[in-house]
Amino acid sequence: MEYNTSRDKLVMPEYGRHIQKMVQHLHTIESPEKRQQNAQLIIELMGALNPHLRIVEDFKHMLWDHLFLIGGFDLDIESPYPKPSQEKLNSRPSPLPYPKNANKLRHLGRNLNAIIEKALVEEDEEKKKGFINTIAYYMKLSYTNWHHEPVPDNTIIEELEEISKGNLMYEGEEIKVRINANNYKRNNKSHKNGNGNKNYKKNNRKPKRSNNNAR
Repeated sequence: MEYNTSRDKLVMPEYGRHIQKMVQHLHTIESPEKRQQNAQLIIELMGALNPHLRIVEDFKHMLWDHLFLIGGFDLDIESPYPKPSQEKLNSRPSPLPYPKNANKLRHLGRNLNAIIEKALVEEDEEKKKGFINTIAYYMKLSYTNWHHEPVPDNTIIEELEEISKGNLMYEGEEIKVRINANNYKRNNKSHKNGNGNKNYKKNNRKPKRSNNNAR
């Protein structure tokens, strides 16, 4: 009986041991044409065993890279894509630059900041008014969802003026947003349980049973 502890380590477990044995068998095939034909069949089998990978960009390219990774970079077959190298595989990716621009609207998100910048440079008055209405609506919706309580329109209007340095003035009617009633129920329930938890337990305490036997 053959145990997994005595077998070769799986290079890519998601493809299984049978695929790995097929790829390793390619080294023993002397005919270049037959070796290339078998490699193509293995590529098709790898794709069939992992259909979820088809959503990945350059799906076929990735399968060929995995084939060389399993069989070794000295595998003598022709690939329709550039062959990967051991040095490239072991190389570290370049570090991502940390954003240096401080976002003062973190509680509202970076997307709103981009919309405000577009509204500031918009010359068409109708489009600019539409931007302002959208920004005010989103600000009130964000505040309401975060704090779980209504926020006055004056707070939104004043903060919008402060953010835009007085360049964006909301002059519309009442800012109406759709409220999720469950948020308020959950919030009110937590307040009641938190503030009056002791009184609730005290008032709803079950009476103790008397251990005295009736005479």
